[in-house]
Amino acid sequence: MEQPNATESILANKKLIGLVDDEPDILELVSINLRKAGYKVKAYENAEAFLAELPNTEFDLLVLDIMLPDYDGFELCKLVKNNPKYHNIPIIMLSAKSTEMEKVFGLEIGADDYVTKPFSPRELVARVKVIMRREEKKSTGDIIKIGEILEIDNQKYEIKVEGKKIELTSSEFKILKLLTEKRGWVYDREQILNFLGGSERGVLDRTVDVHIKNLREKLGKAGKFIKNIRGVGYKLEA
Repeated sequence: MEQPNATESILANKKLIGLVDDEPDILELVSINLRKAGYKVKAYENAEAFLAELPNTEFDLLVLDIMLPDYDGFELCKLVKNNPKYHNIPIIMLSAKSTEMEKVFGLEIGADDYVTKPFSPRELVARVKVIMRREEKKSTGDIIKIGEILEIDNQKYEIKVEGKKIELTSSEFKILKLLTEKRGWVYDREQILNFLGGSERGVLDRTVDVHIKNLREKLGKAGKFIKNIRGVGYKLEA
C-alpha cells in the first residue's frame, strides 16, 4: 500500500469522504484503505441514510455506487450536483458496468470520475488523492475577504460574517458574487437580472431590490458594503 507523505496526511486529516454502497465488504475495504491514507470516512449502505445526514455533514468528496437498493446512483449524483449547497462536492461513481455510454453519462451529469468494479482499493485511493489535490489548488485564491468581516468562498458556496456562516439563496449568492467580481463597479438592475439567468428574466426591477434587501439583512454588519447608487444600481465597496 502506498504510504502518504507528511503533507498529504495533514491535508487528508481535514477531509471527510462519504461512501454509499450496498455491499458491506466494499464499504469496509474502501473505508480501511482511505483511513490508512489519512482521510476521515462515513459509510452508508443506502441512499436514504446518506441523504438524512447530508444537510448536517460537510463532505469533501463522495464515492457513490450506481446500483443502490433504494436509489439510482445517477439520480443521487444529479440530486447533489443540482443543489447549490452541495454542487461543489466532487463525486466518484462506482459501477459493475463498464460501458462507454454509462461512463460518459456519469461524467455529463457532474461526476468527477468513474471507477469500474472490481477495482483496486489502491487505485481508488489514488484517484481520491488526485481530486483532493485538484480541489486544494482550485480553492487557493478563491476565498475573498472584504472589510475584514466578510468572507466569500466561491468553491464551497459559503459566506461568513465575522467567522459565522450565513445561509443565502442561490440568487442572493449570485448577486454577491457578481458585485465582488469588480468591487466599486456599479451594476444596474438589468445587468443583475441577466446574471441571475433565464428564470429571472422578464420580471420587474423590484425583484433585484428585494434580493438586495434580503441579502443586506442576512449579512448583518457586512450589509453596509452593498451600496445603492440612486437611479443607477448597486455596487460593493468596503
